[in-house]
Amino acid sequence: MATSRSIRRAYDLRLGEIGLNLSQACLLAYVAEHGPVTQTHVAERIGMGRAPAGAIVDNLSDRSLLVRLPHPGDRRVWLLSATAQGLERAARIAEVDMALRTELREGLSREERHQLAETLVRLQSNLAGVFERHAGPEA
Repeated sequence: MATSRSIRRAYDLRLGEIGLNLSQACLLAYVAEHGPVTQTHVAERIGMGRAPAGAIVDNLSDRSLLVRLPHPGDRRVWLLSATAQGLERAARIAEVDMALRTELREGLSREERHQLAETLVRLQSNLAGVFERHAGPEA
């Protein structure tokens, strides 16, 4: 958990240089790559609740990085799309991500990175089982 928190802090630090935190960057990058998409879809895909995602969408919209567009099939739903400024910022996010990933991998061999990835995938699978068992048969 300490490593996870440190990684998040490192991303927040580096992304802060371009005026974002990790949650904002994840949401904006997802919309830039996959948009237009609904807020609910984005929240589900990046593992965030709808309410926190809504606050981030409001913030990014206020900063002219995202826009809400009417959904052609459902008047109750809005689609999120990145603006030109948002697309530029998403490109900067990718640069920050690549640079930080390079730093984080320093001193790790290809074999060590592969083993780490396998271990994390196995751990993620085990966690999925925990959540399924917790949800019970009614889920």
